[in-house]
Amino acid sequence: MSAQSLLEFIFTLAALIIIHEFGHFIVCRLCKVEVEEFGLGFPPRMLTLFTAGGTRFTLNWLPFGGFVRPKGENDPSIPRGLAAANPWKRIAVYLAGPGMNILVGIILYMVIFSKFGNPVPVENQVQIMAVAADSPAQQAGLQACDYFVKVNNQDITSTDQLQLLIKSNLGKSTSMVLQRGSQVYEANLIPRLNPPVGQGAIGISMSNPIQFQPIGLTAALPMGMTAVYNYGHELVTLPGRMIRGQIPPDQGRLVGFKGMYDMYQEVSQSNTGNCTPRLMNILAFFAAITTSLGLLNLLPVPALDGGRIIFVLPEIIIRRRIPQEYENWINVVSFSLLLLVILYINLQDFINPIVFPK
Repeated sequence: MSAQSLLEFIFTLAALIIIHEFGHFIVCRLCKVEVEEFGLGFPPRMLTLFTAGGTRFTLNWLPFGGFVRPKGENDPSIPRGLAAANPWKRIAVYLAGPGMNILVGIILYMVIFSKFGNPVPVENQVQIMAVAADSPAQQAGLQACDYFVKVNNQDITSTDQLQLLIKSNLGKSTSMVLQRGSQVYEANLIPRLNPPVGQGAIGISMSNPIQFQPIGLTAALPMGMTAVYNYGHELVTLPGRMIRGQIPPDQGRLVGFKGMYDMYQEVSQSNTGNCTPRLMNILAFFAAITTSLGLLNLLPVPALDGGRIIFVLPEIIIRRRIPQEYENWINVVSFSLLLLVILYINLQDFINPIVFPK
């Protein structure tokens, strides 16, 4: 664990939380709803950083997120309070936090596309994406990002062709010519007849390499929006795919702060075997984090922004408001349960840490 990567992670994650809460804060101000407190972390309060515009900005002891406390949040009898505002203004306030996170996700993907270009697979080449420990490939000196040139004197032009060649040479010495940067080298290995579970005969994962075609900022905007949509679709459909057995449970688990930091270390290290630029990996990681934060907060769970919107909808649809005392009680109970879930997820990061393929 390096101090620099830890500080980078803490600073950026704190920035995403601040952006989320700033969304709530700025829309409260636009809707003429007074804000009593803007807090980093959850109470109890550690200290007041400063006061501005009638809002107290605080640092709190439980480092699980942040909050904005509008005036009259749970009491519709208080003038200029949130609960007294009309339902459309309340929905705008609740949507603003997740909306800011999703907007930041779009911006980060736009930066990726505009800086690095549009990723296009190269169909007639095969690249090693990862090499398993103690595999024939590792023992022969193959590394992630190497390109296959020939296998047993046959030019390699597709992953299907390479897989058939390896399969036809199980248990036999196999010669390979590979390219690493500008260097071409030869290797010999014996594909395994009975490889370990989750590994292939020679112990690599492979794919077509990616080339980046330069694009302008205008073209990067719709691509950024599409990237956020595609990531959101994967996230929303994840539980269903896990239930159907399409994704192993360990690959769909929730992670806490340590788990996210472990993932950040993996993507930010230049020697992880990932063949994309380090900065791209970091930007894509935080684009995924902020998009996840926005979408998860829209879930129809009481105490989350999506759950609070659910309480407002009857007032719009049937012109009747759910009694405030019921809403307050449900949100308090749900918030307590949510803290327990967050605590459990964070403990799992230590008890059952994420294992990355080597």
